[in-house]
Amino acid sequence: MLFPEAMRVDSLDALPSAHLDALAAAGLYGAPVPLEAGGLGLDLGGICAVAEELASGCLATAFVWIQNRGLVTTLATEGVPAALRDQWLGSLCQGKVRGGITTAGLIPGPPLLRAQPADGGWRLAGAAPWVTGWGLVDLLLLVARGPGDTAVTLIVDAVPQPGLTASRQRLSAVNASATVRLRFDDVTVPGERFVSQVPFDPVASLRPDRLRVDGSLALGVTGRCCRLLGPGPLDDELTACRQGLDAALAADTATMAQARAAASELAIRAAAALAVRDGSQAVAADAQAQRLAREALFLLVFGLRPAIKSALLRQLGAVAG
Repeated sequence: MLFPEAMRVDSLDALPSAHLDALAAAGLYGAPVPLEAGGLGLDLGGICAVAEELASGCLATAFVWIQNRGLVTTLATEGVPAALRDQWLGSLCQGKVRGGITTAGLIPGPPLLRAQPADGGWRLAGAAPWVTGWGLVDLLLLVARGPGDTAVTLIVDAVPQPGLTASRQRLSAVNASATVRLRFDDVTVPGERFVSQVPFDPVASLRPDRLRVDGSLALGVTGRCCRLLGPGPLDDELTACRQGLDAALAADTATMAQARAAASELAIRAAAALAVRDGSQAVAADAQAQRLAREALFLLVFGLRPAIKSALLRQLGAVAG
């Protein structure tokens, strides 16, 4: 379904709801949630395989779908308020309610987004530069910096509300993901939407298991290029990249950063090879090669962390090894 529609979706301002409905019908919104909680019970390897295949069909669809993972996995975790789990988890697994995410409060340095206690709830001030699926998702899992250098996690309605301003981010690829910048000017969140408050740990988001899934998006774009090119040596490189990402799960952040960089660099080379194979037709507006090249460029910077950036710059020859 996804690949035949990918070129049309590439020209749209918002993803067709039918794409997300199809994922919901397949149970994929509950993919990482245990069977007993209403999900598919897929492990990390299964989630990565699904993300890779979806990205090979339509990266914009995969990009919006993957935003839901943070909310459902959070609600399925022990220690989360039972009232929140009971209210939302079933509907989220079924895709009847759809989730997005912003972790602006976890970005190292001065806080971009702050949460302060107020009147039994929380008040949000600051900005979330990149929020995907605006108008396509119903809830946001939001992490802001709280008092005492803590990370405060809340569930926020993804709708216009007093103090909240959404500004569209126009993207050269996956623009149909409806990605926006959100500005919070004393937005209030009821106390019953509170999930957790823990010490801020800038290293937590750099754990290999948290970096692995985004690498599957680059593998998906590479895989589509390989299918269009036909059997060749890039197929072996794709397999090696996948194995490198999986092996890095048992290693450290630096090893995962190298594996992520290798996956992104391979996507660029695979898209370039497809364009060269197709010749001048590759730059036509309706050519798959130029779409995949733009998506590969997008994946060079999506989910980028300093260690991944450094590794990529070395692989691309911009800095000395």
